[in-house]
Parts: sequence; structure tokens; C-alpha cells
Amino acid sequence: MRTFYNIVFSCFFWLSAPYYFLKMLRRGNWREGFMQRFGRFDSRIKHALTNRHSIWFHAVSVGEVNVCTQIIQVLEQKAPNLRIVVSTTTTTGMAELKRKLPSHIIKIYYPVDFRRSVRKAMSVIHPEAVVLVEAEIWPNFIWHAHHRRIPIFLVNARLSEKSYKRYKMFKWFFSDLFRLFTGVGAQNEKDAKRLIELGCNPNAVRIIGNLKFDAARLDERKTIDVPTIFKQVGFPSESLILVAGSTHQGEEEIIADIFKRLKLKHKNLFLVLVPRHQERGKYVGKVLQNKNIKFIYRTEITAGTKLQERSIDCILVNTTGELKYFYEYATVTFIGKSLTATGGQNPIEPGALGKCIVFGPNMQNFEQIAYAFLSNNAAIQVKDAAALEKAIDDLLSNPEKRELLGKNAIKVVEQNLGAVERTVEMILEHLNQSEIYVKQD
Repeated sequence: MRTFYNIVFSCFFWLSAPYYFLKMLRRGNWREGFMQRFGRFDSRIKHALTNRHSIWFHAVSVGEVNVCTQIIQVLEQKAPNLRIVVSTTTTTGMAELKRKLPSHIIKIYYPVDFRRSVRKAMSVIHPEAVVLVEAEIWPNFIWHAHHRRIPIFLVNARLSEKSYKRYKMFKWFFSDLFRLFTGVGAQNEKDAKRLIELGCNPNAVRIIGNLKFDAARLDERKTIDVPTIFKQVGFPSESLILVAGSTHQGEEEIIADIFKRLKLKHKNLFLVLVPRHQERGKYVGKVLQNKNIKFIYRTEITAGTKLQERSIDCILVNTTGELKYFYEYATVTFIGKSLTATGGQNPIEPGALGKCIVFGPNMQNFEQIAYAFLSNNAAIQVKDAAALEKAIDDLLSNPEKRELLGKNAIKVVEQNLGAVERTVEMILEHLNQSEIYVKQD
């Protein structure tokens, strides 16, 4: 089975390599940590890990990084002598790791799932435990960790309908992987049952809750001053702000059209548009130009920027990690990847801030979270662009309705807190702490 996987993976990797390399070029900073993806580390990292035994966390990208940082902060409080290594797959994930975690925590890129790359990385890091966030399952990595008798944890585990069907189709292969997990923290009962059905040891699975609720409530020092930015670009203090967050292809055109029509009715309406991938900024800028919407890129706004004399209707946020700060000052929020794309994005951040939330019909990746908000009258789901425009218009016209939705959203978040503490307890319960503590320098 392993030979079969390695042959298939190698073929897939080399066939898809040109596409992913071009994608890395577009995103920039591809040279940073490139060799780490093949298990090769510089002397600084090797020295930091010499004769150390670590806990290795893996967070695929920005969303998982936000979850991971919560666990690490609580874990360090309970076990301050731990050596922690965190890996990510994307450059945006690495930027978030560097921004959120202190320098003593080692940050690396996750190795490509070749046996040699994984073996080299394991030999340098010497993990005493591996913690995977959500459903990031790479066979060689898991096989090699198990071979080294390293406990493997899967936290904030969830399986969308699509993922569940895919894993079930190849259960003959994945069941042997799922049974290797030492501990699994499922988001809800449905996910727990699915994970057990796919091969996880029932004794290893427990329902923890969704860590993203805790992540959204983090009291973090703000890195940008949104009111000052609004003042710089000439947004009046009494403005109505529509924040469209984590948008995908096709949604920007819809939002732009809706904004233009609603602007005729709500003269003090302004738009903050935040594409999910910052490298799409130029493309989205062309969309706004074609719609005759006057905008400014977020990266053009500096301390000395003063544009009151210009008529700016939209801020196009072409940066990473700033969406939640703009959510805080939103009148209405739209959750991207829910209208023209499939899967949805995380609605918890605006919910935790008491904002009214609108999303489209496609929230498959956040099905349980969306249901929690909808069933508590804390969000509005629309079926298409016409319904989206109507919902936004209604909310802009009804401050009482906005306030009610916002209060209900905060209640939903508060009712779902505590998953981080439960996750840390699960990890520490399974570990021999005398082996994972490191000596103080």
C-alpha cells in the first residue's frame, strides 16, 4: 500500500509542480524556506533544536494558524518549558505565524510528503508529539511519526460532506491511517461519528468543540488603526460600512454592482473589499475600475496619506491578516466564498464582534457554525445575488435589526467557548510530561 501511494504521489507531484510553482511565484517570497519543504534546514534552526525534544504543530494556512496560536499560548502557560515547532504550508500562513508568535517558537514550512523529506525533517526536529490542526492528513508523515512511536493528535477535526465522501470512497486506504491517531478532538458529534467510522479508535476520539470560537475572542493588540485609515481616505464619521470579507472569483463583481446601486439610496455607504488571496488584488482592482468605483489599495495608505480631497468609495484590502480589524468597524458584513464559490469562509470573527452577518448558500466547510448562527437568529443566509442585495439594503435601513443580529451573534460565540482548554488537556493527558519538558537555558 505504501509503495502504491508513493508512486501515485510522486507522479501527481511532478505533474502538478509547474502549476504550484507558478502559484508560488504569483504569491511572492517563494524562495523563503523553499528547501525546508524538502526537509533541509539552515544552521540556525538545527542549532536551536540540537538535543531538544519538541512538540510539532502543523497549521496549513491562515485560518489554521489562528487556531494553532490559541493552543500554543495556553499550552505554554501550563507547560512553560516546552520546545514548540510550528509548520505551515503557505507564505500567508508563515506571515501570520511570524506576526502572532514570539521568536522563541520555531517556525518552518511543512515538508512535501516524500519519504526522504519527511524523514529528514523528523531527524532535525525530533518531535515528542505531533499536533495536526483540522484534517491535514499526509500518509508518509503519519507513517513515519508512528514508526518513531510519536503520539499523533488531530485537533479541531472536522469532515465536510465532500471530504467525508472522499475518505469513505478510499476507506480501504485511509482507515489504516486514521487508526494511528493517539487523540482526536472532534468539533461535534457528527464529526466524531464520521471519524470513528473511517477508522479512528473510539477511545481516542472526544468531542472538543470548535477552536475557532476561542480564536475569534482573542484579545490581541491591534496592529492597525482603522478609524484613522477611514479618516485619511475621507470616509465621514457617520458612514455606513459594508465589509465583504474573503471574497473569491465572481463575488467581487456582484458586490461591486450591489454597492453601486445601494450607494444611490444610502449616500453615506462605503465599501471595504477584502479578497481571500491578496495576490488577486490587481485583478479585483480592474473589476472596480470597470465598474467606475473609486478605490484605493490598502497598501497605498500610509501614515502620511491624506485623501479627503479625493472621492474614495472603496478600500481594497490587498494585505494579509487585517480583515478582522475592518470587521470591527463594519455596519454589515458579507462572508465570501459562499455565493459563487463552494465552501464558505469563517463567520465567527464578525460574530464575536457583534456584527450582523450575511452569507450565501454555500457554507459547506462551516456547516455547523453557519447552522449555529442561523438557528439563533444571528445571521442571514441568501440564495443568490438579488437576495443578497435585498438583505444588505434591509440591514442598512434597520439599525434595530442590525443590533439584534449582533447581540445574538455574540451569544452564539460565548456559548461555544472553551475548546482550547479542552484540547490542551487532551494533549497533556496523553503525554509523559517528563519526556516533553526541556531544560531551561
